[in-house]
Amino acid sequence: MTSYLLAGGGTAGHVNPLLALADLIRAEEPEARIAVLGTREGLEARLVPERGYELVTIERLPFPRRPNLDALRFPRRFARAVRAVRALIRERGIDVVVGFGGYASAPAYRAGAAEGVPVVIHEANAKPGMANRLGARATRFVGVTFPGTPIPHARVTGMPLRPEITGLDRAGLRAEARAHFGLDPARRTLLVTGGSLGARAINRGIAGAAAELTAAGIQVLHIWGGLTELEDPGVADYRVLEYCDRMDLALAACDLAVSRAGSTTVSELAGLGVPAVLVPYSHGNGEQRFNAASVVAAGGALLVEDAELTPAWVRETLIPLALDGARLARMSERARGVGTLDGTERLLALVRDALAAR
Repeated sequence: MTSYLLAGGGTAGHVNPLLALADLIRAEEPEARIAVLGTREGLEARLVPERGYELVTIERLPFPRRPNLDALRFPRRFARAVRAVRALIRERGIDVVVGFGGYASAPAYRAGAAEGVPVVIHEANAKPGMANRLGARATRFVGVTFPGTPIPHARVTGMPLRPEITGLDRAGLRAEARAHFGLDPARRTLLVTGGSLGARAINRGIAGAAAELTAAGIQVLHIWGGLTELEDPGVADYRVLEYCDRMDLALAACDLAVSRAGSTTVSELAGLGVPAVLVPYSHGNGEQRFNAASVVAAGGALLVEDAELTPAWVRETLIPLALDGARLARMSERARGVGTLDGTERLLALVRDALAAR
């Protein structure tokens, strides 16, 4: 019986692939013991227990970016977190540590190495985070979502994805999916989403052209995310939802998507062959632009900046694209050519390689 410690959290981009791997381990190894290491502040505090896994928390430890009092305190706090994880590894008889980045991962990587336990890293973004960049120096077992990710020992595994996505039959479910959202089963359908937190530029840019889109014969499913107030345009065939708990059906319903370029979103769209307009988030370390690079280069998506989302762009670019069935079909094929839906299985294979190499 293998005992796993899965470390990561903070954002959905860290928590969701962690849970996808945990679910596959539980399905294939019912006797396995799985503990998740995270913080009390991240999304894992809610999502991990909801999924039925034990969450062990440590102090949230952001890497200091400038010399200040926190930077002076960091070494001692980090050492204390490492000691706590080392004790956990010994008490639980942990066989392997698998980290996904985020605040909990760096202490887990250091503790695993100190205890002689194999460490496996998964990097979701094409531009790696600091915890994973540092941790990858001490292990040969590093899985990445995107080719060309600049991190030592990278092996492309793809993104671990939910079974609802990996098993999705978009064509077979299209009519049911459109009926679920009250959409016309025969009308060209545009999905607009900014991800779990929404996106102000996408919300305003597309909703501001609602009448033009629907007048062109396009129906819209707009999931706005609750980030900013978005008044329903009140236009027939323009469906506005604050949140969507059936994104699998939303992806089955659409012919084209306008979306942020988070690593999970890009992986889902490419793996399913959904033609997309990707609008990278302009803040942070710019990882979304890199996430989009491979599918854009392959011709499966367009890259558009926030500032370009104007009524003129909708008229001149988005509407012609949404109505061009032949072009959408080509984009779908090219997206699928660089996407993968077996990232969870490939990451578990990497974990088993690490266990076998002990």
